[in-house]
Amino acid sequence: MCLAIPGQVVEFCDPERFLARVEVSGVRRIVNVALVSGGPDGVGVGDWVLIHVGFAISQVDEQEALATLRLLEQLGHEYEQELEELKASVIE
Repeated sequence: MCLAIPGQVVEFCDPERFLARVEVSGVRRIVNVALVSGGPDGVGVGDWVLIHVGFAISQVDEQEALATLRLLEQLGHEYEQELEELKASVIE
């Protein structure tokens, strides 16, 4: 199953390549934020984004992100599997 999971931007580690460290349920990974970085409303540290296959695909507000995380946690195994895949992924 492929899910878009909410994560919070922790830092920008390579702004020229649009790479940021994002935290999802305690797991920190580098993701590409190019799709949500353009313009005056681009994401910043502390913002929430939906992550899918290593890319932040949209920005969401904190309330929506936390509600989505609660819902995903109720999926049990599928959510845990998605977190394990996130842990195993590496973008450099």
